[in-house]
Amino acid sequence: MGKMICAGLGPGNPDLMSVKSHRAITSAHHIAYFRKAGRPGQARQIVEGMLRADAIEHAMEYPVTTELPVESAEYNAALAGFYDDWAERLATLVKSEDVVVLCEGDPFFYGSFMHLYERLKDRIEIEVIPGITGASGCWTASGVPMAWGDDVTTILAGTLPEEMLAHHMRQADAFVVMKLGRNLPKVRRALHAAGRFEAAWLVERGTMAGERVTKLTEAGDAKPPYFSVVIVHGNGRRPMKATP
Repeated sequence: MGKMICAGLGPGNPDLMSVKSHRAITSAHHIAYFRKAGRPGQARQIVEGMLRADAIEHAMEYPVTTELPVESAEYNAALAGFYDDWAERLATLVKSEDVVVLCEGDPFFYGSFMHLYERLKDRIEIEVIPGITGASGCWTASGVPMAWGDDVTTILAGTLPEEMLAHHMRQADAFVVMKLGRNLPKVRRALHAAGRFEAAWLVERGTMAGERVTKLTEAGDAKPPYFSVVIVHGNGRRPMKATP
């Protein structure tokens, strides 16, 4: 009986991957990763040049991404069937082989791997290797400390309704909005409604090639790439500088 190992890849820069994940990836005979059909996949690109010459790759291609509304029954059914299918395929493989599943960021932080984990955790042996989150990589790329003292830090999904986004933005001292893409206009409106727009930063492809960090007020109206977040930093309690 083999086991499944999920290797957290970190925020995108291969240098920010843990030694443990790197060791698992470079020694793996079977490598599985998610990707959009017709694309190489971000996870696979991160590990380019690391795989064994005889590694067998298993590309798990999403049946839908943005073609259907995420709240629709059709979207849910398509994704559920996709995860069911790959859970069974990988469970069969693990009967005789180890398999390493790649996951951007941290596997238990908005990662697609979680759907496989919930289906398989009581059936096979699974080891999860954590990784630096994309949010952490982005706020570090901004060059501004994220949270001080007693600051409350909130992670928001840009897919939330506009009113809910604005509510949480008002309540949090510091926050990150993920899953931007076509949701950015809605996020902008929520920031204005919450009175936080002037403090917001846009980080595109944080830690990766093509990284762009800018105040949202200066970012323009172009749709950001998939790996983008909006950040509002905290400004809480800290020891004050001594008076000269």
